[in-house]
Amino acid sequence: MPDSTQLHWETRPVDSTFVGPLESEPGVLVHSRRDREAGAETWLSLAAPDVGAALREWKTWGVALLRCGTNFCAVRIPAGIIHAAAGTTDRVEVASYLSIALDRGPCFFDGTDQAFYALTPASTAHRWDVPGTEALGGDHFLGVPSTSINEPDPRCASYWVVPMEGPAALCDPEIVRWLVQRGRIQRSEAAALEAGEDA
Repeated sequence: MPDSTQLHWETRPVDSTFVGPLESEPGVLVHSRRDREAGAETWLSLAAPDVGAALREWKTWGVALLRCGTNFCAVRIPAGIIHAAAGTTDRVEVASYLSIALDRGPCFFDGTDQAFYALTPASTAHRWDVPGTEALGGDHFLGVPSTSINEPDPRCASYWVVPMEGPAALCDPEIVRWLVQRGRIQRSEAAALEAGEDA
């Protein structure tokens, strides 16, 4: 006759719908990617004029209109600057570079205006002065993709290049400043080199 403990575990039904933190070691909880996405999306939705409408827009269209300047500021960086900083235009390589360069701070790409948006604390807009970029705060509205969209999606032109780690997990503005300056320098050096070759 089998051990009763063994029988219990062999016949116990598994609830595959359970989503919650797992304990990796005593006292340390690890949240699943789905948990982090849901938490980040709930937090982002608070910046919408109508939270319910934003959640429906994400589900239907993949993107929702959010107000900048309260929960976050969005620093708009032209794709050319990011590609110069990364030294590539390859989507996967750019994502890998930005994840490291931004210290996993959230950033999404908008194919409509060919720009990357790094989400930073709302106060960033008051002191941002980096040429060639714009810090969206105050009364700016921005189409922000669902946190579940981490690659090009037929529903919308935007996707997360570096997904949000969780609620209020934002980029350090000084790291974003450094990234932009690096991209500008790299682009200037490439242009000078090309001009020298053409001379």
